[in-house]
Amino acid sequence: MRTIANIIWIIFGGLITAIGWAFFGLILCITIIGIPFGRQCFKYASLTLAPFGKTVKLNFDSHPIGNTLWAIFLGWELSLFYIVGAILCFISIIGIPIALQVLKLAKLSFIPFGSEIQ
Repeated sequence: MRTIANIIWIIFGGLITAIGWAFFGLILCITIIGIPFGRQCFKYASLTLAPFGKTVKLNFDSHPIGNTLWAIFLGWELSLFYIVGAILCFISIIGIPIALQVLKLAKLSFIPFGSEIQ
């Protein structure tokens, strides 16, 4: 079931979103200061490509400064965007599994540093 859900996810936007995150990560990695943030974008790309069957473990304490900077400048906007998308997916019964995956992305988008995707 995971494989079928991931294939449907990739067809309906997962691949384009993962390419976007990877491109944004490459842009950030061009600068020395942006490398840690670029690595987090690659983490998003891997989760966005195939989220079904994966879990996100948050760990704020491992990088509190990076997580705070991310949450202030980018994290709350991304998290809010994903939460609104999840609410829209929850409207239909068919969209509930997709909404649960989008909530994983919302969780990772707020505190990415030190988080693990398993």
